[in-house]
Amino acid sequence: MMASVALGQAVANVPTCFSSLKNVDSLPGCLRQSFMVAGGKGGLMRPVPRRGEKLRRVSGVRNALPEVAEMEPASKGSQLLVPRQKYCESVYKPVRRKTRTIHIGDVTVGSEHPIRVQTMTTTDTKDVKATVEQVMRIADRGCNIVRITVQGKKEADACFDIKNTLVQKGYTIPLVADIHFAPPIAMKVAECFDKIRINPGNFADRRAQFEKLEYTEEDYQEELEHIEQVFAPLVEKCKKYGRALRIGTNHGSLSDRIMSYYGDSPRGMVESAFEFANICRKLDFHNFLFSMKASNPVVMVQAYRLLVSEMYLNGWDYPLHLGVTEAGEGEDGRMKSAIGIGALLQDGLGDTIRVSLTEEPEHEIDPCTKLANLGMKITKEQKGVPEFQEKHRRYFDFQRRTGQLPLQKEGDEIDYRGVLHRDGSVLMSVSLDQLKAPETLYRALATKLIIGMPYKDLATVDTILLNGLPAVENREARLAVKRLTDVGLGVLTPLAEQLAKPLPNAISVLTLDDIASSSHKKLPTGARVAVTLRGDEPQEQLDLLKTVDAIMLLAYLPEDEKKSSRVHASRRLFEYLESNNLHFPVIHHLKFSASTQRDDLVIRAGSEAGALLVDGFGDGILLEAEDQDFEFLRTTAFGMLQGCRMRNTKTEYVSCPSCGRTLFDLQEISAQIREKTAHLPGVAIAIMGCIVNGPGEMADADFGYVGGAPGKIDLYVGKEVVKRGIAMEKATDALIELIKENGRWIEPELVEN
Repeated sequence: MMASVALGQAVANVPTCFSSLKNVDSLPGCLRQSFMVAGGKGGLMRPVPRRGEKLRRVSGVRNALPEVAEMEPASKGSQLLVPRQKYCESVYKPVRRKTRTIHIGDVTVGSEHPIRVQTMTTTDTKDVKATVEQVMRIADRGCNIVRITVQGKKEADACFDIKNTLVQKGYTIPLVADIHFAPPIAMKVAECFDKIRINPGNFADRRAQFEKLEYTEEDYQEELEHIEQVFAPLVEKCKKYGRALRIGTNHGSLSDRIMSYYGDSPRGMVESAFEFANICRKLDFHNFLFSMKASNPVVMVQAYRLLVSEMYLNGWDYPLHLGVTEAGEGEDGRMKSAIGIGALLQDGLGDTIRVSLTEEPEHEIDPCTKLANLGMKITKEQKGVPEFQEKHRRYFDFQRRTGQLPLQKEGDEIDYRGVLHRDGSVLMSVSLDQLKAPETLYRALATKLIIGMPYKDLATVDTILLNGLPAVENREARLAVKRLTDVGLGVLTPLAEQLAKPLPNAISVLTLDDIASSSHKKLPTGARVAVTLRGDEPQEQLDLLKTVDAIMLLAYLPEDEKKSSRVHASRRLFEYLESNNLHFPVIHHLKFSASTQRDDLVIRAGSEAGALLVDGFGDGILLEAEDQDFEFLRTTAFGMLQGCRMRNTKTEYVSCPSCGRTLFDLQEISAQIREKTAHLPGVAIAIMGCIVNGPGEMADADFGYVGGAPGKIDLYVGKEVVKRGIAMEKATDALIELIKENGRWIEPELVEN
């Protein structure tokens, strides 16, 4: 039974997921003001600014929000009412969020239609022939919508020729104008293109200078009126011509005004978009959709969830365009996109998507299509788990659940403290055949070899899984394993194998049935164990976990599972563990069939395990695929941990996908920089083709290489430009010198052959 209560009365019944907040940025808008007025836990008592008072707005007051919060019982039959935090249709199974249909040319977007695939041209828009040819290649690859940058009058004039030429050649793919800083250009191109993408951070506001600004309430209202004066004519023109709009917020280009109010945060991204959406609604224009892009998948997921939560509170049903911006190239770029986009698709969110890669736009379409198909498939099948009460997952802000790392015990013959890593662990399955060539195996595990002996390195696998143990008399194979355990690697093996062919210091993997039958009690006293389970077992089976001292849990659901989904079963498992104060580390164990292609493996692993890791649920990854290269599986697992902002084992690159604004060959320069800096774990380098998102994305990078003018590069430390106008041929070396000046450079190690 739902109820509505005044906001002033709501604070007393705040759920546990809100009560420990240190700030209010992650609260739904309807609750933030009540926390500000009445105070809350975590030191949230702050004054509400009075009219005319010069206080920095630490939390916004959006007039469009309702004055009451929708409430519901904390549990069935409970008298305690808590605020609804709905951000998706269901947290128990993937159900597609109901959204209205909007029209982009001849393409319809919304929940009644397939998830649409998009990309963006990289040609100079003024080069009509090259742009037309690229759009045709994109359309021929099955893309539904294509975006083209339009930065000035010459580009806007070219758009008419581009559109007319495509129509003459029989191509009706909808075209989207990408607009920054240029309302007059948007007005012009709306006469020929099917959709206009505006960036709320720079459409009406000045270019961000990353300054702290103070506003009175009157100042703030004047700014909103200015935005309406600039934006309303475009809205009216889109109504006249039947065009669509995308209100596309970018984490890297929020205005100084928004950042001064809300910080460089998901809350600021949502508030920025809502200012423009309210103008559209005021003018009775509803053919628009939202996007909340960031280069950090964790921030991106939080922003979209917060946006949808606010839309539920307001009764809005506008579609979503999903994307992780500046994702980079290769498997890293695909993994970041799979984590961010896939996590949202698992909750039924998303109506169009783009995978932004520092590659040719045609290369984006295949992984984008795979993600779109995945989203459609899981919401059609709706695999899930029975409803359960979810109290501990934080939807809107990241808080990692950290399992208890292994402790050393009296009588241990080896050091077990290294079998898991505090920032996230990588486990690998090793075959008996691999034990026949120990040095090759040690290199594959990324150990450092000294005179043929393995030692742990920065990106060494933490634990191996031996599904079969070598025979007791096979001394060579057992010695190869012993050398790994001697330097701190863990060895997992099924209980039956360990009982049949005992391997000193191996960790036996139990099933819940093994525990129920007491089979594990056949092990020597003090033997270490792990437990493999699905997560959707009945509670009485899960209660068996309370009877064992497991070093870790392996969350595993077979690939051909017909009923449950990995994401929702794992959420249920984590809720059980938290509710019962069980602190076992949990490893996400994914096994893929022999026919799985690399891109499919990256996308599925990223969307399934990544969807859990962005919620802080999980302590590591174990990927198995018989016919995949061992090195590929290892680097993919480490890449997932880094993409989820857990464990850094290599240089992080924030690299834009290139467009008509790009002032240098992004793919070539990116390759040059990566070749010379790939050995700097913990260092983040942004490589940006132009200034539009450049300085803003420095928020997620230590150093920046940004196109400032044709043939000239500006270098950044954080958000601050420190060197301007460097000749491009000298810029990579200048970047390395800058890294050295800031004490972040290390010389690359020579690899022993």
